[in-house]
Amino acid sequence: MIGGKSVLYKVHLIEGQDIDLYNSFVNSSLRPHFLQSYEWGELKRGTGWKPLRLLVTKDGTPVAAISLLKRKPPIFGRSILYAPRGPVIGKECDQAGEDYFWQEVIKLGKKHRAILLKIDPDIPSPDEAALKRLKMIGFRPSGDEAGFGGVQPRYVFRMDITPNEEDLLAGMASKTRYNLRLAARRGVKVRMAENKDELRTFYDILTETAERDGFLVRDFSYFEAMWDLFVAQGTARLFLAEYEGEIIAATLAFCCGNRAWYLYGASSNRRRNVMPNYLLQWEMIRWAKSLQCSVYDMRGVPATDDPEEALAGLYRFKKGFGGEFTEFIPEHDLVLSSIWYFIWEKLVPIYLKLTHRKKSQRDEID
Repeated sequence: MIGGKSVLYKVHLIEGQDIDLYNSFVNSSLRPHFLQSYEWGELKRGTGWKPLRLLVTKDGTPVAAISLLKRKPPIFGRSILYAPRGPVIGKECDQAGEDYFWQEVIKLGKKHRAILLKIDPDIPSPDEAALKRLKMIGFRPSGDEAGFGGVQPRYVFRMDITPNEEDLLAGMASKTRYNLRLAARRGVKVRMAENKDELRTFYDILTETAERDGFLVRDFSYFEAMWDLFVAQGTARLFLAEYEGEIIAATLAFCCGNRAWYLYGASSNRRRNVMPNYLLQWEMIRWAKSLQCSVYDMRGVPATDDPEEALAGLYRFKKGFGGEFTEFIPEHDLVLSSIWYFIWEKLVPIYLKLTHRKKSQRDEID
């Protein structure tokens, strides 16, 4: 706790208490994000991360917060900290408050023997003032994480969903609008899942999608926890697209403050010609509007729709809804131990490459 002539700053470590205070601040901030919610940290706890949340108040009013995910690499007794789309700096936070906030974050990091703190703030690029401020604090860009190479996607499409539905439809590409209406004409119905039992159907379709498109899927227990922490609390919804009595596609959408995100999408190999994914997006947008959200984030896309780009189709699909292509500032690292950071950056990749190579050689021999 520190005090000036009339200002008193205090740090709070949120560990099961003051959860509502923490979440309320995140929700009401200028850049709310579900990845900085208390519940997201609890979800990641089940995947090997330990959540640490810090909140700073000024004369009793929250002004800055951060949800950190801590993990200990298996090869040495140190830790790394990662703040997904953090920190959350309130509009009432002046420079003195922000300085105090970062002092406390650094203190916490050193207490946990952290090598570094990695952040990827929800700050669209370019923002020279933000980059200058990060540099003054001690952050450095953490290398090339273009496209999907970083922890969070560098590029997204975001929609301003404050216009009425007619204007939103008018702002879409004609092909998108056609496919959306085609799905409705052919009898596709979209509804929100009403009970947790329907999560299994979503997971089965997601697994089918992963096999088709070549990506990995987390265990079913991860999505069960996601339901309990978000869907059951009303901050996320599972959308199901039905055709002739069969669920053929599904999506998960999240809400935090005045923003909503499309996080997961799954589609069956069957009946793709009835375009369920277009109608699903539209119903998620309508849901977000019903919650008074002003922004709908479609999440990651590649940097361009170059035909040579493997995910060019994803780019064109999301662009068709009329959103704005948004690039974020790069990931940044705050080094808390120079020697260990050097090892982390230079030597660990070599070690991992060698061990991976040996594993591959063993597999070939076996």
